[in-house]
Amino acid sequence: MRWTMATVACLALALLTLNADPDWFTHASAAAPGTAACPADAKTANFNFTLKDVDNTPVKLTSLKGKVVLLDFWATWCGPCKIEIPWFIEFQKRYGASGLQVVGVSVDDPLSKLKPYVAQMKMNYLVLQGLDHDDMQDAFGPFMGIPVTVVISRDGKMCAKHVGLTSKEAFEREIKALL
Repeated sequence: MRWTMATVACLALALLTLNADPDWFTHASAAAPGTAACPADAKTANFNFTLKDVDNTPVKLTSLKGKVVLLDFWATWCGPCKIEIPWFIEFQKRYGASGLQVVGVSVDDPLSKLKPYVAQMKMNYLVLQGLDHDDMQDAFGPFMGIPVTVVISRDGKMCAKHVGLTSKEAFEREIKALL
């Protein structure tokens, strides 16, 4: 019975981390006529939050307005997150000068665990402490699992939302379309 429960739990976790891409999870398939970048009915991102970075410096998300933002909700223990982090590092290097800002919000790691992890992974983008900031998760949710990555245009519209592991090519295509 124990092994059956363990198998069911593993299967449930695997299903939560797969890329769920039905229309109600992502705006990517609802692109506006004539533009592949962002659907006409895209919701405005709520940037009315201040979170601390890994140096404990407060960061107002309103400072991101005018940039293309790849906003990633993740955790140090998350397998799919570990796969995506090197891609996000590469995107920040490649497209940062053109106006991209990758932002990682750690949803449940204390600073004592988060800061060394960021250093170990050589994360070159803005990483924020999201522990106990359920209000921010609610603003960009609902979350059925992590990672959850939202691609936001320069004018603050949420153009795409990805739940679970997403391909590097999909992220890059969306970033390029908005830059």
